[in-house]
Amino acid sequence: MSVQFGRWNFDGKAADRDFFQRAAGLTAKYGPDGESSSFHGPVGMFFQPLHAAKESRHAHQPIINLTGMVLTWDGRLDNREELIHLLHLGAGTSQSDAGIVLAAYEHWDKACFSKLLGDWALALWDPFKQSLLFAKDFVGIRQLFYSLEPSRITWSTVLNPLLCLAGHTFQISEEYIAGYLSTYPATHLTPFVGVNAVPAGAFVEVTRNRVNTHTYWEFDPAKKICYRTDAEYEEHFRSVFAQAVRRRLRSSSPVAAELSGGMDSASIVCMADVIIAEGGAECPRLDTISYYDDQEPNWNERPYFTLVEQKRGRAGFHIDVGASEGYLHQPERDDLFALPGYDQLTVNWERKCSDHLQASCSRVLLSGIGGDEFLGGVPTPIPELQNLFARLQWARMARQLSTWSIQKRRPWTHLWFETVEEFLPQAVRRSYKRPIIAPWLSRSLMLKQHATLWADTQRTRLMGALPSFQANVRTLEHLRRQLNALVLSPMVCYRFSYPYLDRDLLSFLFSIPREQLVRPGQRRSLVRRALASIVPAEIFARRRKAYVVRRPLARIESSFLIIENLLRSPLVVSHGFTDGHAVADALSAAKHGSMEHLIPLLSVLKVELWLQALTRHNLISSPVGQEEAFADRRVCEKAALVT
Repeated sequence: MSVQFGRWNFDGKAADRDFFQRAAGLTAKYGPDGESSSFHGPVGMFFQPLHAAKESRHAHQPIINLTGMVLTWDGRLDNREELIHLLHLGAGTSQSDAGIVLAAYEHWDKACFSKLLGDWALALWDPFKQSLLFAKDFVGIRQLFYSLEPSRITWSTVLNPLLCLAGHTFQISEEYIAGYLSTYPATHLTPFVGVNAVPAGAFVEVTRNRVNTHTYWEFDPAKKICYRTDAEYEEHFRSVFAQAVRRRLRSSSPVAAELSGGMDSASIVCMADVIIAEGGAECPRLDTISYYDDQEPNWNERPYFTLVEQKRGRAGFHIDVGASEGYLHQPERDDLFALPGYDQLTVNWERKCSDHLQASCSRVLLSGIGGDEFLGGVPTPIPELQNLFARLQWARMARQLSTWSIQKRRPWTHLWFETVEEFLPQAVRRSYKRPIIAPWLSRSLMLKQHATLWADTQRTRLMGALPSFQANVRTLEHLRRQLNALVLSPMVCYRFSYPYLDRDLLSFLFSIPREQLVRPGQRRSLVRRALASIVPAEIFARRRKAYVVRRPLARIESSFLIIENLLRSPLVVSHGFTDGHAVADALSAAKHGSMEHLIPLLSVLKVELWLQALTRHNLISSPVGQEEAFADRRVCEKAALVT
């Protein structure tokens, strides 16, 4: 990633250059290819690039136009040629992505954001409107945070300078923690009260008097793609998937890709090889990184990623993730990890990956996130049956119920109930359907953050967009939250990119009939058919996806003394997030082999590790006193009785 940073003093006071120097020192490791800055009275901005595409190496940011607008841009613009043509910038121009984006803003104003395809985030100062704009791509792959105070606003790609240079401690956001310990937090949140994230698919407009957030683009539920034959769907999928991969091969240095033994990563790697062999990619080659654990009986990926390596005639870099050294240990480096999720074990894995990518000069790492979610990785007929129900296609629904009932070996009445129950009003569903909430969340947190904990139990609307479209939008929002919660490490001199989250590819997948993606007895039907000649047949022949079971339990058992020490005076309890006795009971059960709530339990331990690190850095406020906590708990208990 590249680093964007800036501050606007609302009172007109000139930007403090010493402050910017201190901030640049905190972020230099994230953007290693230099630094440039721009100061315009009360507004200061700097940019620290991590170059990948050749055009970015010749760009100078912040970029300033003739009217004084100032832009920083961290991203990859996928529709460069289209925008160059529409803006009449001249064929064959070598203008940077940032220059094209600034020209687009001059031409279309804020309407330009919906026209920008790719992974990106930007900050733009408009001196005539005396306004500041932040915006992110529709998924929110690049990060951008801002801290709003009465006299100024400060923004950064990285949270660290917003925290370390604030001059005060922060209160932990209960809403963020509730999201982190259940599903994922909302995309506008950070763990710190007063510091926000720019939401995915939105722009934030800041003036001296107000801050408004606007959604600039959404998928069109009315768009439908209908062909007569399967072959036409397959051809269209190959085209948009190849385009999605090709866009992410735009790099003047080698590109790397994660390669597991699954369909998602194998399809990306094999498609990239075809594109590079045909001369359709800018990058010189594609390298692979694979993770394995030979001691995990249910995660035997090595034979499958080896098949892909054999097909391409080149072995990749392999990382053994079976080791437990550093598990739940504070990272040895004194770097601040502003988001929860890091221990020394994670640092060790990441360092191995980063060292390899640096040795091979790779600055882009492709990931298969999104394939499972949108290509029918979960072979459920429910979205298709709901579509038929909503469109009153009773005869066809009866036939599909019968077919899926036989394939699933379940009574058709069970499938029928699953199909229709999501249409019921929330008041009815809540009488019998509860979100999956770990039993150790404190009663106070559950009462205060009720809406957050119920966020994934939305009702499917009978009218309007097709139920399958509504399900896709909910899945996308879940992925947005997941990506927004990812930790950015100063050791990482590369950026992730996700071909399956390409806007044009998802627009196609959201618009085709559901039965093209999943069919009885054949999950991922479309990708299997479309890529049969590209991906090794053994990959598609796998009967089930690998999953990890043994290793987390083994680590908890072997590290139990460390965990007990970690939870000797737990901050997750003193801050009012969890119930200490319930956490202890869950740990004891996990030590004896229980899998129930295992992943959420690990999240609690990671949050505790993170809170302790923040406390050492003097960045967070002390938890409320025992008397206040007790009083707060009594108030919540009374409220619960009244409810």
